[in-house]
Amino acid sequence: MTMLLSQKSIRSRFLIQLIIASASLIFLFSSVLYLYIQQSIYDDKKQELLQIAKSVVSYQSINSVVNGSGAVLGLNIEMLIQPDADASVRLMETVRNDKVYLNLIYPFKINEHSFIKVTEEITNTKLLLQKILNSIFIINILGFVIIIIYAITLSTMLIKPIKALTYRLSNMNEHLIRPIKTKQLPIEFLPLGETLNHLIARLQNFVKYQKELFIGTAHELKTPLAVMKLKNQVTLIKKREPSEYIEAIKLNNKTIDEMNKIIADILNIGRQEGAQLETPQEVDVIGYLRAKGQDFKLLAESEAKDLSMDFKPDLFMATLQPTLLNQIIQNFLQNALKFTPSKKVVILKSYQTKEGLCIQVIDEGLGVDESFDHFAPFKRSGNKSGVGLGLFLAKSAADALNAKISIKNRTDGISGAVASLELTSSLSCVLPSNN
Repeated sequence: MTMLLSQKSIRSRFLIQLIIASASLIFLFSSVLYLYIQQSIYDDKKQELLQIAKSVVSYQSINSVVNGSGAVLGLNIEMLIQPDADASVRLMETVRNDKVYLNLIYPFKINEHSFIKVTEEITNTKLLLQKILNSIFIINILGFVIIIIYAITLSTMLIKPIKALTYRLSNMNEHLIRPIKTKQLPIEFLPLGETLNHLIARLQNFVKYQKELFIGTAHELKTPLAVMKLKNQVTLIKKREPSEYIEAIKLNNKTIDEMNKIIADILNIGRQEGAQLETPQEVDVIGYLRAKGQDFKLLAESEAKDLSMDFKPDLFMATLQPTLLNQIIQNFLQNALKFTPSKKVVILKSYQTKEGLCIQVIDEGLGVDESFDHFAPFKRSGNKSGVGLGLFLAKSAADALNAKISIKNRTDGISGAVASLELTSSLSCVLPSNN
């Protein structure tokens, strides 16, 4: 009960507001109903008295009416002289000897300041109105109780999906993460269920890749350390020439540089997680691609390769973290130039889709094995150097942007791969061109 009445509880606030609104509606409806019944009865009584008064005026004799219809109706008709009264029809209620009377004052002879007073006892009518009022009051109490029961039942039904989601999420851990069955949720909770499933999918990938990252890091660092130790042991077995010691130190330094590269890439993962917390900014994605393309065009020319650019539309504004977008595009271009032979072409392009904007980097390399998980940490394809964390970082950045990332082979008959990034409309908006 304490939880039910807590001010922090949505259910309690819903119950209180529903009960107050229902009680106000019942009170208003009952008051209007009672006043309408009362007014209708009084209007009927007034019309009856008016008819009697008009009959008296038309006969110009009180006795004829009293001896006729007045006696039948149980009315009391008398003549009044009121010099100071105006000539309007007046209706008033009086109480005498615990009985209630309804009096109608009607003009008889205006020039003589005479009026007809028609009186009818309405004690039974008053008792009837009191019974109606009591009945309405009892019905209101019963209706209020029913509303409370209904409100509690309705609030229980409404929060049932939330309780189910809460129970499901509270029993999850890194070893037992399962998506929520959205088909069992009401339509109003489908967006929440889909959002939670998206978050769960990201957590599953995070847990999966983090495990692979730890294992891969240990493996990548353990192997060169073992090689360095072995070389040092061999060098120390017997006395050698100074040049041999220098050569062994150079080899160790080379291995240390490789290890530093691994550590730097691992640190980039931490920096990227920090970038995900950056405040999103409104960025012209097309303008960013043009600038990034010009930077890599110079690098491509230095390697005897060509970087072609084709951007559509002319302007595309998106609210995102620029660091994460840079992480993805830079990795795409670096990989494309790495695997593309000399005198070949790398294409950087963008085009608008129904969902938003698609950015593609197309190379002329050997292509990729599509059954291979290129986004897992320390996964390398081909014979090129690298630690294998670039695409892992790109995938993490895309997930943080709520974007889609993929790598597939070209389908235009040319050998090579297509790396795609799809920015969705939930993330960005299109503005008209300035032209």
